[in-house]
Amino acid sequence: MIHCRNCFQQRGAAIAGSLFIIWLVTACTSDQSKPLPPPTPDQVRGHADRTFEKLRLEEQERSGQPAVPRY
Repeated sequence: MIHCRNCFQQRGAAIAGSLFIIWLVTACTSDQSKPLPPPTPDQVRGHADRTFEKLRLEEQERSGQPAVPRY
């Protein structure tokens, strides 16, 4: 009789623990994060200017070096 009572207590604790973990996971995944605001036209222009400047510098560096055959 005592053995069955311990068995039920263990099962109850396991079920309660499992339900708590499921609750915890669903609570964490249901949080809605705020979307990032869209970039302003000035930000887009600034990023594009920096990217094209890097590209221009790379092109200048390549034109100063002899061509390396690619395999």
